Amino acid sequence: MSFNSVNTNRQAVFALQSLNQTNSELGFTQKRVSTGYRVADARDDGGAFAVAQAVRSDVAGITAVGEQLGGTRGILSTTFASLSVVSDTMKQIRATLTRLADGAVTGGSRTSYQEQYTLLVDQMSKFIDDAQYNGRTLLSTDAGVGGGNIVSIRNETGGSFTIEAVNGADLKLTSVAPASATAAAAFLQPSTGLFDIADAAISSALNKFGAQMQYVENQTVYNSKKTDAMNDGLGALVDADLAKESSLLQALQTRQQLGVQTLSLANQGPQVLLSLFR
Repeated sequence: MSFNSVNTNRQAVFALQSLNQTNSELGFTQKRVSTGYRVADARDDGGAFAVAQAVRSDVAGITAVGEQLGGTRGILSTTFASLSVVSDTMKQIRATLTRLADGAVTGGSRTSYQEQYTLLVDQMSKFIDDAQYNGRTLLSTDAGVGGGNIVSIRNETGGSFTIEAVNGADLKLTSVAPASATAAAAFLQPSTGLFDIADAAISSALNKFGAQMQYVENQTVYNSKKTDAMNDGLGALVDADLAKESSLLQALQTRQQLGVQTLSLANQGPQVLLSLFR
């Protein structure tokens, strides 16, 4: 094929192909710069995009778990707060029972202490009954009042853990004050006295729910760090190196300008052939 042809301008064809290639590369680079991603969709890198989507799904799952654990923590915090107040009230009840166990306390003084005992026990009972968060309580095993065990999710794959509820009745004392010093002393007997039994149950519940709350806090921290690590890996997989892309963008823009000029010159080539016919 002759190079001196007005039908086929090979120089223009080559210049146009080069310009099209530059424009295509420039489009990809501009996309990376504008989105900040090296892999913005499956057209950029199907394999990497599929992995990135799977990681994003896991991150969304962990984020949802964090929200659910927040609710679980709320229930535990409410329970722990209630038991803490109950434990403090038990100290006052013990002091009152100790005074009632003194045979020298009689008459109006004994009546006052008995009334104080009844008042404190009623308050403690209300603290236990009111330990509810969003309609749920861990200080009752009665599902009818929102009690019972709570099963909470802990990770993005559906793993869970169970928080066992306690029977609130085991934490309460009878509101009937001891009628005599002997009866009050019986209340205070180690291991067998009603006060000691309830006090041990309260201490056990405090220890149990305190440990569960610590677990929830640790799980929340772990999930947060896991999310950070996954996002870091995701960034390494799909994020664009903007410093590199900026340099490449300038180079491609220069190539584009040169390509346009080259194509313009190539298109002028057939015009030169006219001089042969003068």
